[in-house]
Amino acid sequence: MSKLSIKKDDMVVVLSGKDKGKQGKVLKVEPKSGKVIVEKVNIVSRHTKPRKQGEEGGILQKEAPIYACKVQRVCPKCNKPTRPAHKILADGKKVRICKKCGAEI
Repeated sequence: MSKLSIKKDDMVVVLSGKDKGKQGKVLKVEPKSGKVIVEKVNIVSRHTKPRKQGEEGGILQKEAPIYACKVQRVCPKCNKPTRPAHKILADGKKVRICKKCGAEI
């Protein structure tokens, strides 16, 4: 199991693949597989059959997981993609900071 630097509700930008350059919010993090689900990125079509009486089937559009190494955190202050650094405050609390501008993430 690997430790991911990306957490839920982070804004990220896609670095490679068919959705390169797109930004979105992280909806779900899967640390065991090393993947994240990003809002409006890596959209796939899922063909579903109606399972219950009155339920509709059809083609649904949904987000699929993408490898966490293919996305990078975007700093809310300087709006640039950055790797988060860690800083220990005076009270012993560990926080993530932007490597580019030094702002607390």
